[in-house]
Amino acid sequence: MNGMGRSFKRGDVWWIAYHHRGKEYRESTNATGTKGELLTGKLLKKRLGEIGRGQLISPNEEKVTFEDMAKVLEGDYAINGKRCAATLGYQLRHLRAGFAMLRAVDITTDRVRVYAAARQQEGAANATINRGLAALKRMFTLAVQAGRLSSRPHIRMLEEHDARRGFLNHAAFLVLRGALPEHLKDAVALLYYSGWRVSEMRGLLWRDVDLAGRVVHLRSELSKNKDGRVLRLSGELLDVMERAAVRRRLDCPHVFHVDGKPLRDFRASWKQACRAAGLSGLIVHDLRRSAVRNMVRASIPERVCMALSGHKTRDVFDRYNIVSEADLTAATDRLHEHLQERLPARVVPLREAGA
Repeated sequence: MNGMGRSFKRGDVWWIAYHHRGKEYRESTNATGTKGELLTGKLLKKRLGEIGRGQLISPNEEKVTFEDMAKVLEGDYAINGKRCAATLGYQLRHLRAGFAMLRAVDITTDRVRVYAAARQQEGAANATINRGLAALKRMFTLAVQAGRLSSRPHIRMLEEHDARRGFLNHAAFLVLRGALPEHLKDAVALLYYSGWRVSEMRGLLWRDVDLAGRVVHLRSELSKNKDGRVLRLSGELLDVMERAAVRRRLDCPHVFHVDGKPLRDFRASWKQACRAAGLSGLIVHDLRRSAVRNMVRASIPERVCMALSGHKTRDVFDRYNIVSEADLTAATDRLHEHLQERLPARVVPLREAGA
């Protein structure tokens, strides 16, 4: 039972044994003779005190390293088919820079705080750092669940600033689209008109498209929330898919491709087009944000907007429907017009009226 211990010899070397959480642990003093016997008393007293205070770190826990936990996390992402697995490597690369040579028990709250401060000094945004801290927390959670660790450090997330306010009005979109390479024009148009995620657009296959029925089915495995969606084709969206059908290749199942190869990362081309269109700083995800705001301004019911864009929670949807400076200016103008309409008729003094 907890709190019980003993000392014994194995050969000439003195050892101690104690119980913790129903399991017996044994540790060697690596000493013999009278010195070893004295060390057993001190070491056993220390271990029993740690058990009493709930601070015992078992020998098995001391063997767990950061790399051990990282491998378990990678396996967890792979088994569960998590869509963010593609970005896990990026997060682990930065985490390894701070913790790669450490045991799990050495990754303390203070060390995590120092790591976060160092990432800030490198220019990383708090939101980016938090994604790495979330991965680190998940590592410890899995280790505790597996019984390899008895506790985990408190990892405090950083305060994230307001959501991005990047929007793209329709005129600016047309300019940007004209600056893009030919193979990206319609792919980006789909993002702008549908509000789909980039990963959903890149994974779209011709077997998902019913051009005759004017509908596209988004498979559940492509959706971030793992719920399939239906996109009705009309107007510009129908034109996009019809042009894609003209460029279709029988040796490529993807709707959007480059010479028969699936469309990959196009951030370099995107940045170049944004500079040419005078829209530097815009990111691809701003197209999704703009699509949601356009839906709201078109008086589409919010429930329908969420079904089209694939949002499941109201808080995320509200963050995308951010009020822009133009919205605020328009609101001020409407308020001024309203007040002007409510002004009373001008009162004419009697003297002025008599004159």
